[in-house]
Amino acid sequence: MNCENGISRLQNELAFLEDSVARTRLQQLFDSGVFAELDRFAKNGNSPCEVVTAYGTVSGLPVYAFSQDSSVSSGAMGRAQAAKIKRVYELAAKTGALVVGIYDSKGAHMDEGMDALSAYGELILASSNISGVVPQISLVLGSCVGSAAILADLADVVVMSKTAELCVSSAFIVGDKDRMVGSAETAAKNGTASIVTETEQEAIEKAIAVISMLPSNNLSTAFVADYVPAAPTNGNGADDFVASVADAESFVEIGENFGISAKVGFARIEGNSVGIVATDKDKNYGKLCGNAADKIARFVRLCDAFSISIVTLLDCTGFVGNTDGELEGQVKSVARLTHAYAEATTPKITVITGQAIGAAYIALAGRANNADVVFAWPNAVVSALEPMTAVQFMYKDRLESETRESLENEYKSTIASPFTAASAGLVDDVFDREETAGRVSEALMMMESKRVSTMNKKHSNIPL
Repeated sequence: MNCENGISRLQNELAFLEDSVARTRLQQLFDSGVFAELDRFAKNGNSPCEVVTAYGTVSGLPVYAFSQDSSVSSGAMGRAQAAKIKRVYELAAKTGALVVGIYDSKGAHMDEGMDALSAYGELILASSNISGVVPQISLVLGSCVGSAAILADLADVVVMSKTAELCVSSAFIVGDKDRMVGSAETAAKNGTASIVTETEQEAIEKAIAVISMLPSNNLSTAFVADYVPAAPTNGNGADDFVASVADAESFVEIGENFGISAKVGFARIEGNSVGIVATDKDKNYGKLCGNAADKIARFVRLCDAFSISIVTLLDCTGFVGNTDGELEGQVKSVARLTHAYAEATTPKITVITGQAIGAAYIALAGRANNADVVFAWPNAVVSALEPMTAVQFMYKDRLESETRESLENEYKSTIASPFTAASAGLVDDVFDREETAGRVSEALMMMESKRVSTMNKKHSNIPL
């Protein structure tokens, strides 16, 4: 009789537990919808816990995950939920497995007061401790406000669905709904969200695509996928340049709507996972804005933390120079970018696809970048000054009898040509566009065993 009662109770408990959006989301995340649950029957008082924690594989990688359950007390954070999530971080640290957090909660348990504050603090500390040790992905699929937003944004990549909310203070609190406080669109524009999708399903699929590009931890390497040859085009935009080097359909962009004068994201070159940085000459008149510099710096540090090689496709005339930018301290963004490249010890290869002028060359291709290999296409331009400005200084006496256009073309083909730069040791080799994928792949293969011993210090101090 006791056995029958026990079985009946188990069946009732399982029936209740299985019926939740939180578990459905985990099924969509894990391979074949299969996962093992942690602390399955944990409760908050007499109620089920407001989060589901689990482990399994995603794209073949071992992954720990938690999924907040908004159907139970609106997903409110408290002692019980924090304990379950903290265990996820602790197990990830012990095993070197990636962590995915699915956020959907209205906030903290108001009746737990100080305990709720302590709970958030412990989780933020746990997340910070494993930062750079195992990759962390946040999936924001519902409300994520206040301290929860801080925790979510500590992740390496933040993916949001269009109807989700992410902010420290919601529109309801600040009383400014007209300016879309906390919306996914705003989070995409200000760089808080790495990727924004129309639906939850698409958000989960994007998270899976990112995970497939990452190693399990900072001591392992990303798996090698089947090689799909690049599908180069004849265009001269950033997307075309990425297509000339990356395996077909492999590019997963990060921060598409933030700092739009640059593209960053993960891709594969002959099956190997790499980070790609491509400047976009069609935005901001070919100059990088402060947001683009910050986006690149953040991405470079992410790749370096997990030893993912960085391929930079450079066609840039410098950084945006205007009064507003300088008054806002844009130089700090440029300094952060330069610092990120200089500090990174992961393999770094730059291909100059167009212009590399002044500070753009220094930050993204030169010795300040600490690049391992620098390539250039035959039509590239490497110069301390923009050709228009250089002609004004160097060919001033000829401007009266010759057109500026002809003098600029002469300058580009002689003094600023990639062959001149190569003869001065600024470029390693010059080759045709069609050779790019193969040549970059060869360089990456040679750099696989790169080892760099850094100076004995706690950490560097990036510009604020």
